Amino acid sequence: MHVNFLLLFITVLFVTGISAFKDALIVNLPNGRIRGRDNNHYYSYESIPYAEPPLGPLRFESPRPYARNWTDTFDATREPVECMQWDQYKSGADKLHGVEDCLTVNVYKPKLPAVAVAGNGMPVVVLIHGGAFMFGSVRANGHENFMRNGRVIVVKMGYRLGPLGFLSTEDAVISGNFGMKDQRLALQWIKANIARFGGDPEHIMVLGFSSGAVAVHLHMLAQRNFTEYAKVAVSFSGVAFNPWAITHKTRERAFELAKHLNCPDVSSSQLIKECLQRKPAAAIVRGVRNFLVFGYNPFTTFGPSIEDAAVEDAFLTRSPQQIVESGDFAKIPWLVSYAAQDGAYNAAELLQRMPRREELIEVFNDRWYDLAPYNLFYKDTMHTVEQMDDYSVALKRRYLGEKEFSIDTYPNMLRMYTDVLFRNGVEQAIRLQRQHATSPIYAYVYDNPAEEGIGEALSHRKDVKMGV
Repeated sequence: MHVNFLLLFITVLFVTGISAFKDALIVNLPNGRIRGRDNNHYYSYESIPYAEPPLGPLRFESPRPYARNWTDTFDATREPVECMQWDQYKSGADKLHGVEDCLTVNVYKPKLPAVAVAGNGMPVVVLIHGGAFMFGSVRANGHENFMRNGRVIVVKMGYRLGPLGFLSTEDAVISGNFGMKDQRLALQWIKANIARFGGDPEHIMVLGFSSGAVAVHLHMLAQRNFTEYAKVAVSFSGVAFNPWAITHKTRERAFELAKHLNCPDVSSSQLIKECLQRKPAAAIVRGVRNFLVFGYNPFTTFGPSIEDAAVEDAFLTRSPQQIVESGDFAKIPWLVSYAAQDGAYNAAELLQRMPRREELIEVFNDRWYDLAPYNLFYKDTMHTVEQMDDYSVALKRRYLGEKEFSIDTYPNMLRMYTDVLFRNGVEQAIRLQRQHATSPIYAYVYDNPAEEGIGEALSHRKDVKMGV
């Protein structure tokens, strides 16, 4: 009787697997154990630190790997942390939210057995969120669709945004690109630790949307060893050749921000750094408002920049075009695309109705020569007002002929924004990179307008077809 029971017990044990006695939510990391959450069809492990908090003297510094050990099991069931930002999508006058201590990763793992690659684990998709390098978070670009498919592990990373992530004095004092260096460190963390979650570190795809797509492209260009962290790169609606991808005149902007925040002495980069390290993070991020000229434009006021080559851990020291022409970039398969209505992100805002029932586009039309260089990102790349005016004239004539900007010519304006801010850069990148790459490039255009998309959210109306 007892023998039969024992045999039955052993049979059940092997049928259910030894893991029946192992807590599937527990993962052992070099820093200690973490506990995740059971989400019915997948497990999640959120808010795991990959870098030391970038606070106090570590503000405006390159990230340092997280080195602390946990004596207790780390609670990875907490909500994902959002980096501090001035979020244009937040309602109300004060659009500040998030925290400065935000350098974390979030891992999502299918619960059911997935298709392994050569028996070494599941393939991995790393998502880099968009938001013009100014806003956005790991809560966006949901992992749920991936998890429903049950075939890959998904990882998201938080990285510093806006002035906290991209302020630069164009020297070694505040070198800039801290947000990109955060991403670089996160990719290293993923490579080193993803096997502990059941992922294959040799089969990682890095994928981004909008500014996240630009970031993916920049990693390809700036890091020849990017091939160690990714086998495939995907850029949706953003490349390093877009006019908003690289920020210019960053030193001038850093000094201006310090003045807005009443730093007593702005005679040197070091004094500015010391002053801004003492300021509340919220004050620095709110300072973004001083650089907005029309609505939320220019939408990227602090973003990736070209660093001084003397900076020890510089991320980017040459322009994207120079790098591609040199052939000195990571050679991995690249999938790149844009949407036929990508410009709706900017154009749709102009259809907002003003208090007197006029559309904002009427104001834009009257101030075209003043606003176009900011909205379409050629203010900092042209040297004279005459050059800017000539380009503004040519743009308007090309897309509108002799007409004015109005609700009737919105489709023309949408096409202009799409071409200037997205399409032209994508096509230039593909054309140039094909000449120097040894790995395949795949490209397509997404043209399937949504019934209700970002255009409706930004314009606050549904009587005009906005696009995706």
